Amino acid sequence: MSLFPEMFGGVFGSSILKKTQEKGLVEYHVTDFREYTENKHRRVDDYPYGGGAGMVLTPQPLFDAVEDVTQKSDAKPRVVLLCPQGERYTQKKAEELSKEKHLIFVCGHYEGYDERIRENLVTDEISIGDFVLTGGELGAMVIIDSVTRLLPGALGNEESSVRDSYSSGLLEHPHYTRPADFRGMKVPDILLSGNHKHIEEWRTKESLRRTWKRRPDLLHSADLTEQEKKWLEEVKKEK
Repeated sequence: MSLFPEMFGGVFGSSILKKTQEKGLVEYHVTDFREYTENKHRRVDDYPYGGGAGMVLTPQPLFDAVEDVTQKSDAKPRVVLLCPQGERYTQKKAEELSKEKHLIFVCGHYEGYDERIRENLVTDEISIGDFVLTGGELGAMVIIDSVTRLLPGALGNEESSVRDSYSSGLLEHPHYTRPADFRGMKVPDILLSGNHKHIEEWRTKESLRRTWKRRPDLLHSADLTEQEKKWLEEVKKEK
């Protein structure tokens, strides 16, 4: 749901989002909820009661738009409001949303939403970070991308999404490719050894090391094995 549907053309027509649609794994539909307004001047916003700066989206166009789209669907949709006051978006939320059959993203503009939209129309409020954007469109694009790539068959290698940073609760380990020696900067010998057991151990240790250094807060909720806990303690003792 957007007042600027043209913003989505390049995103939906490129890369993984384009390929998943061509494969029939997902369908995207952008609805301009201005088309549903009953205001003779096609306005979808108004001044806030009680005064104050900015304009507020009125409930009527969005309620009618969501209800119309819902009636045409064979599944009850999850209605997601993009909002800086919403819960912080995470990979766990992406995995949760990827299991839904129908998602509706409400992209607002102006100062905010009439509170009745929050209380009676949406099922989720999501923020992609502690900052404010002009509208919800960019946030919706971010979420749609992160959800779509989790669909079975979306990626060439099914392990790709499983190994992504945050999917395991940790940051992803370093990656290397050819050449093995680039300007004197060499790939770690372990990755050239062919010993897959040792390589997996190295990757896990590096993932723990990178998380400890960059995002130690993630370790509070990470579900680590006893061996991983031992490796983490070794990492913490490193200079």
